[in-house]
Amino acid sequence: MVITFLTDFGLEDEFVGVCHGVIERIAPGTRVIDINHGIQPQAVLQGALSLANALPYMPVGVHLAVVDPEVGSDRRAVALRGVDDRLYVGPDNGLLVVAAERLGGIAAAHELANRELWLDNVSWTFHARDIFSPVAAHLAAGRPLEDVGPAVDPSTLVRIDLPEPAVREGLIVARCLSVDRFGNVELNVRRRHLELAAIELGAQVEIELARERYYAVAAATFSDVRDGEVVVFEDSYGSVAIAISRGSAAETFVIVPGDRVAVRAL
Repeated sequence: MVITFLTDFGLEDEFVGVCHGVIERIAPGTRVIDINHGIQPQAVLQGALSLANALPYMPVGVHLAVVDPEVGSDRRAVALRGVDDRLYVGPDNGLLVVAAERLGGIAAAHELANRELWLDNVSWTFHARDIFSPVAAHLAAGRPLEDVGPAVDPSTLVRIDLPEPAVREGLIVARCLSVDRFGNVELNVRRRHLELAAIELGAQVEIELARERYYAVAAATFSDVRDGEVVVFEDSYGSVAIAISRGSAAETFVIVPGDRVAVRAL
């Protein structure tokens, strides 16, 4: 069974490689697909959205995700089974739930309490190596989900509050959810919100950020505008985003996740 792997560890240190090594020792030959290790440190929402975006394109398997700012605390460690038989392993902080619910829902949840499936010596600060990776490897090798620990009520799992935009005709007040490495700014806006606001492709819009205002075009892709122009577009995962053709919207606007963004029809 395939294991997919997502973290905020980056690639400058040995952390990702060590987790790969733990998996290989327990479940030799298991294929590990690295989804993303560039999540900003402790950015649980960014990790949850990245996981949810990626999993529809991944084979059904064990989905290991670790963005864990509360590592070493009393937060739960969990494994989930989705209604589509995907298995999820990670901290109970909302990281796993967005993806599982977008793919149909959660059929079962268990707390990782069976120390026989962990490494012998558990660090307070590296549960990805000592708990999550070993459990994921055992599951990939065929260990039943029930062996990881006691069942928990899925309704008690921590959930992330995904903010909804405020929409009225001609205006959407949104939030920045994430920024990718190209500087494109993902908003908590979908096509249906543009339709509700009567903002159509080709229309000129005004973007308001931190009391500064910028002109942009609602377009299908970057090539619909000239280099350096601001474009509001639907990205490859169905979210509305802001970009600058051949530039970085995040750097130009100095915007970070959580910031308020207003998109107004002109």
